[in-house]
Amino acid sequence: YVTPDGRRIHLLAEGRLVNLAAADGHPIEIMDLSFSIQLLSAIYVAQNRLDAGLHAVPPEIDRAVVTRKLQTMGVKLEELTPEQKNYMNSWQE
Repeated sequence: YVTPDGRRIHLLAEGRLVNLAAADGHPIEIMDLSFSIQLLSAIYVAQNRLDAGLHAVPPEIDRAVVTRKLQTMGVKLEELTPEQKNYMNSWQE
């Protein structure tokens, strides 16, 4: 496009959202995880009193979402052995 004063405007993807119009966007596998985390987090906020500020997603919500996703894929998480837990907890910065 050329403006009346001669300047040129270059539009990517005809001015639409480039990541959606000129690419594949986000895979559905990512979208369903994102929406699940958002919904469960919103429910958590509605049911709990939180101070104003930025809060991490509670680990139990992350775990519930990933566990359900893996179940739908036919994947089962194994429990850590005592040796694995000891090794994991022995790490230091």
